[in-house]
Amino acid sequence: MAWIRMIAEADATGDLQHEYAKAIEPWGGVDNIMKIHSLNVPSLKAHAFLYITLMRGESELSKAQREMIAVVVSTANHCFY
Repeated sequence: MAWIRMIAEADATGDLQHEYAKAIEPWGGVDNIMKIHSLNVPSLKAHAFLYITLMRGESELSKAQREMIAVVVSTANHCFY
């Protein structure tokens, strides 16, 4: 598995702290898939925008269908987050 340096929520400042605050999940933290962008805040913003657009934007697919697709893809990729 690759190792990517990430800034923890407690150590975030400025724009990163602001973006982390928007990315807090129900479990109380920021998912690692978002924290891998911590050294490049514009890429974090772009990733968040892409996710929100795909999962909540206009689509012929329902939210449930989108979530099911995400689960199947994650399973196929052996991704457990």
